[in-house]
Amino acid sequence: MISRHRRATVATLLTLALSAPLLGATPAASANAAQAAPQVPYSSGLELPSPAGPYPVGRRTLHLVDRNRTDPWVPAAGNRELMVTVSYPARSASGLPAAYMTDEEAQVLLEARGLGGVVPSETVAGARTHAYVGTRPAPGRFPLVLLSPGFSMPRTTLTSLADDLASRGYVVASVDHAYESVGTAFPGGRMLTCVACERVDTPEEQAAVVRGRAKDMSFVISELTSGRQAGVLSQVIDPNRIGIGGHSIGGATAVATMAADGRVRAGFDLDGDFFLHPAAAGLGGRPFMMLGAESTHSPSSPTTDWPKAWKHLNGWKRWLTVAGAEHFSFTDLPYLAGQLGLSDPAIPLSGERGWRITRDYVSAFLDLHLQDISQPLLDGPTATHPEVAFQQP
Repeated sequence: MISRHRRATVATLLTLALSAPLLGATPAASANAAQAAPQVPYSSGLELPSPAGPYPVGRRTLHLVDRNRTDPWVPAAGNRELMVTVSYPARSASGLPAAYMTDEEAQVLLEARGLGGVVPSETVAGARTHAYVGTRPAPGRFPLVLLSPGFSMPRTTLTSLADDLASRGYVVASVDHAYESVGTAFPGGRMLTCVACERVDTPEEQAAVVRGRAKDMSFVISELTSGRQAGVLSQVIDPNRIGIGGHSIGGATAVATMAADGRVRAGFDLDGDFFLHPAAAGLGGRPFMMLGAESTHSPSSPTTDWPKAWKHLNGWKRWLTVAGAEHFSFTDLPYLAGQLGLSDPAIPLSGERGWRITRDYVSAFLDLHLQDISQPLLDGPTATHPEVAFQQP
């Protein structure tokens, strides 16, 4: 039998993304935002950070249907569906600028975070990205990286990371798992909401989310590398160099996918516990990196299962914690919050700094393990990133 304390702990972890307001602000900060003018006028728009790599970024959106699986949350809906944004190195910065999300997706997200009527949906939906829709891929064969978002979060919250990696020479597939985000637009004018959020309460149900997402990610790998639905994109993917990562439960998805799918060579977890037992087992010596907030993912943190995972990781591994970070510091949200005047003063790490730390360590990890490029940043503490501690429990 599951203890009341254990059930409460699991529920807290599962609903962290649901209960935290949009853009990483606290409830008090959100309430104050309704009364105070934002630091940047909405009319000026939002902009994601510029990618650091040499390639322009192309983007295509795929609707993938796994006809061998029934959706676990809504069986009556039929086959499992996924929305996948593919960011890739492009030949040129041509074509239509890619939107951040649809107006309807933005409205659902804002309302779920108590910011409906405070921030216009078109402001969030129209945040400037640095990708172009439909532009031709650059010549060559590039590593594939898959990204899975946090529970209830749409794939768009990892857009900055995806586009930056694409600019560095990666094909990046960001995946929305049907019925697991507050709102994702699917073909046919359908807005699929988070049915899973109403059903996940126990450790067993949490583990089911992770195992289901791992199947999703393996299916995406097969589709992208086979060319059945990816088209020309499959021709620029190197199937022998595949990595995976994610935020929150997406990080658990990364390690579970690696354990089940030998095609994945390396993985990383952004501030997510693992929830499967034994934690992080079965990687067979493949490299894995854990990057999280110091307050919740240090060796002394009482609720995290990272110490157990660390014992089971038997290859190259890093346990990195970031001082002053919080759960969403590894996503787009705090970066956008700063432009809207919604930053939480109780969180020491700025959205811009959180983004740079995430970008630098994730790109270094992938460059080392998928491109065999030496990365001194991963060797130990550095003066350029003083917030980052290398844990050796």
